[in-house]
Parts: sequence; structure tokens; C-alpha cells
Amino acid sequence: MSSEFGRNIRISVFGQSHGEAIGVLVDGLPAGERIDLDALQAFMERRAPGRAKTATSRKEPDEVRIVSGLVDGKTCAAPLCGIIFNTNTRSQDYAELLDKPRPAHADFTAWKKWGGAADMRGGGHFSGRLTAPLCIAGGICLQILENRGITVGAHIERIAGVCDSRFDPVGLTAEMLKNPGSKPFAVIDDAAGEAMQRAILDAAAQKDSVGGIIEIGAVGLPAGLGAPMFDGVENRLAQALFGIPAVKGVEFGEGFDVAGLRGSENNDPFRMENGQIVTDTNHAGGILGGITSGMPLIARIAIKPTPSIAQEQNTVSLSRGENAILAVHGRHDPCIVPRAVPVAEAVCAAVILDLILD
Repeated sequence: MSSEFGRNIRISVFGQSHGEAIGVLVDGLPAGERIDLDALQAFMERRAPGRAKTATSRKEPDEVRIVSGLVDGKTCAAPLCGIIFNTNTRSQDYAELLDKPRPAHADFTAWKKWGGAADMRGGGHFSGRLTAPLCIAGGICLQILENRGITVGAHIERIAGVCDSRFDPVGLTAEMLKNPGSKPFAVIDDAAGEAMQRAILDAAAQKDSVGGIIEIGAVGLPAGLGAPMFDGVENRLAQALFGIPAVKGVEFGEGFDVAGLRGSENNDPFRMENGQIVTDTNHAGGILGGITSGMPLIARIAIKPTPSIAQEQNTVSLSRGENAILAVHGRHDPCIVPRAVPVAEAVCAAVILDLILD
């Protein structure tokens, strides 16, 4: 099933943006884990729409209803199912898109693959709305990891060319990881965050959109997770991270910048510290040969500008087979990067917990 990932923990996302409900089925969670549903709901609030001036005006409560898998607040070995009911849909805003596919969106490829049978209202199963169920699963995994001394966090590294500070790849702590997510706008440098928000609002005023980069970190990981070649930590993380709508690139450590370095610059020298083997630098992002080294795990994802913009764009009429003009109406994020930060944390937490259960 294309909407499922994981090996020891199987996570299956279901629903459509304008369907009755969206949700997730999580099978394989460790039994006996206490889950704080209030903390899970607070985590969901970070992703929910209609909470900021830089986001879509579609307002959804995103209240999670757990219908199986928990007894007295603890996982009970049964598959856990979480559901969110959609309450604020305006499908009429998407009527034109059934015939005129949005450039850079899945409207055309879905039409080609399924002959027009796919439900594309609000983007259907391709919508960023489907990241809410990912946050249910990942939010639970985050809590289980915390109980094991592992912390995952993320921040907005860049939007529209405005850059935030980066995580310290060597001295990263749990507090540093959690701090951005405790803010209304998840950055390390608040001044950079204000500049990013101005850039988003400027793009929106011009009926346009912007993209950006999210940096993700994890600390407390033991050395030795993962395997070489096709089952490495990068492999499994990248596969899941690319499942987040709009992600167009994934890199670890220095990523593509290593191509411009010499070996003497890129190598991370080993040393002993308090009886543990550590490295002076962390260009590798905490992964060597697909296996965790015990240093902080660092990854970044590139997110494209939102395809749904109000500017006129060239497209085609699928029914008439001729060129057409499209200006997208309705409620859309001028930048989805801020709301994608908790999604990145959720996906990474789910993969890391899955790796630990190997």
C-alpha cells in the first residue's frame, strides 16, 4: 500500500482532504506505553490550519479521536487508530481544478493514473491535510522516544532566502531541539523568523507563494542503529520524509555541500570523552555507513512553494484538450514550511522508533 510505511511499526494513513474524516492506523507499537493525549493534542495544534496570519484561513480543530489501541491511557498491543473529522471544507472552490490541473500539483498525474476517478477536492489524498494523521502517529512515537531518553526536534532553517541559525551539530541538546517548537514561529533566531514572516506575507500580497528548508535533529540515539547499503538510517528516513507532500529534497549532515570539501575538511576526527567515542565535528550528521554513530542526527528537507497561487498560470482543459488559463481560488497557505515543522518531527520520530525496535 503506497500510503503505508515502517517495518516493525506499520503506519497507514487514510482519508481525503474534503472527505468525512482523515486518520491513521499504527500497528506494532510497544505495549504498556503511557500516552499523554493532552500533550498529543498540543502537538497537533502546531500543525493545524487557521492559527496564523501566514497560513491558510481554513480553520479545523484537528481534535484527535483514538478509537482503538489505548486502554487506561496505555498502549495495549492492539493496532492504534486515530481519526480526525473534517469540519470546514469548501469543495466548490476546487470545481474548476477538476478540469484545469494546477501546475506543479498532482492534479494532472492523478487524473492520468486513475482516469479522473481520484477524489481531488482540496487535493484529495495528495493534500497537506493528510499530514495531520502523520502527526498523530509521530506525536505518539515522540512520547515513547522521550521515555527512552531520545529527543527529536526541528526548526525553520530558511524561507524565501532568509536564513535562521542552524543546530549545533556537535553540542546539540534536548532543550535546543525543543525550544523552536515552543514558539508560535519555530525558529532559533526570532529576528530571522520575523523577516521570514514578512517575506511570506509579501508573497501572499503578490498572489504568490514561497518555499523553504526545515532542519531536523535528534539526540540520545545509541550508536549502531541501521544497516549498510539499502537499509541504512538515511534510506529509511529519506523514504518516509519524501512522503510528506511538497518535500523535494533530503540531505544529512553537510549534505550536498560535502561535494565542495576536501577529505581533510569533511572527515570527523574521533576522540575519547568521558569513556565514550565522539567526534570533534559532525559533518556526517551522526550517520556513518548507514549506521548511527552516537553523535546528534542532523537532516534537512527542502519544501517547494505552494502550487496553489492566485496568479494566472498557463494550464490545459482536460475535457476540451486545449490550452487554458487558471487562477486558483480558495484558502491556501502562501508557505507551508511553518506548519510542516511538526510533521518533520513526527515522521523522523516514527522512523527512529521503528529502527530501535529492530
